[in-house]
Amino acid sequence: MRKFRWLLMFPIVFVGLVLFASTGWGAENLVSIVAVQKYSRAIHIMAMLLVGFGFLMVFIKKYGRSAVTATYLLVSTAIPLYMLINSMGIFGDPQPFEIDRLILAEFAAASLLICAGAMLGRLKMIQYIILGILFIPCYMLNEWILTGGGLGLMSQGITDTGGSILIHAFGAFFGLGVVITMTTLKEFETPIKSSVTSDQFSMLGSMVLWLFWPSFCAALVVPKLVPLTVVNVVIALCGATVATYFVSVALRRKISIADIANASLAGGVAIGSVCDYATHGTSFIIGILAGALSTYSFVVLLPKFQNIIKKVDTCGVMNLHGLPGLMGGIAAIFVVKGISNTTQLSGIAIMLVIALATGFITGKILALFGRRTVPYVDAEEFVDVET
Repeated sequence: MRKFRWLLMFPIVFVGLVLFASTGWGAENLVSIVAVQKYSRAIHIMAMLLVGFGFLMVFIKKYGRSAVTATYLLVSTAIPLYMLINSMGIFGDPQPFEIDRLILAEFAAASLLICAGAMLGRLKMIQYIILGILFIPCYMLNEWILTGGGLGLMSQGITDTGGSILIHAFGAFFGLGVVITMTTLKEFETPIKSSVTSDQFSMLGSMVLWLFWPSFCAALVVPKLVPLTVVNVVIALCGATVATYFVSVALRRKISIADIANASLAGGVAIGSVCDYATHGTSFIIGILAGALSTYSFVVLLPKFQNIIKKVDTCGVMNLHGLPGLMGGIAAIFVVKGISNTTQLSGIAIMLVIALATGFITGKILALFGRRTVPYVDAEEFVDVET
């Protein structure tokens, strides 16, 4: 009887195939389906930008309103500006697919938010907008050179699927360039205070970022590699989270909520370059190493570095995005078969030069628009706020 059931299905399958071919439904609609899937991931990234980054940066006790407002403004500046410049073809050919262009614009916005975290609390609100206007063309220049052969500096593009180099490291080192010119001695000496409530909201932001990070890395990955990419990113994040706990306790003797909120995400940063190439085991190792590196940097390296240069990296973006981003870019040399070591290392070097140089110049320009009277407080720019 089962054999007859299969025979009865043949006419149905045949009619379906005829309709499929005659209506031209195939290729066009497959492209549409992929676009819808990318749209879903694009919305996940938007949640990361607004809720994730926004609440991660409210850890400063009296700067919560400013942090979330600045996030709104930075994202709202970056996305349309990136899409406009891209449509004009200034840095290479325009992206032909709308949803891909939106995702690339979101990547640029993420890098901008990373950059802004370095000087968070020390800019006027209008300066965040100016920062966005200056940052996006610099980001696009770097993107064009490293992935599009811009200016003929590289014979081929770097391996960096999830943006360890292009997004995270660039944003962090650009921010460092700005910090060098934008931090006064008074700001350096002003303590950055948090509270139980601000730390809890910061953890909420961290968890939103953790939750949607797989969509970030898989946003533009070919469909057949999306499952591998997603699982690799989750495993790397798990590795970083576990490592953060053990290293934080080992160095501080107790758990630091700031370490957990930040360094737990380092696995997502570091796995980016190889998220669609690595095995699950390799991803876990990368996550562990990134979490350990980030936590050690927060506890040991950051205080020493800041005391040497007398500057402040408010959110510790060098610890979460800068060093793990470089680690991820270098990891590609050992993980991806057939990769050009020279190309990868040259790309990292070019990124560092562009980020630091353009960040330094941007800081000089921002300084022309004045300085805050008191850093790290909402009261200077917001109504109905107690000092």
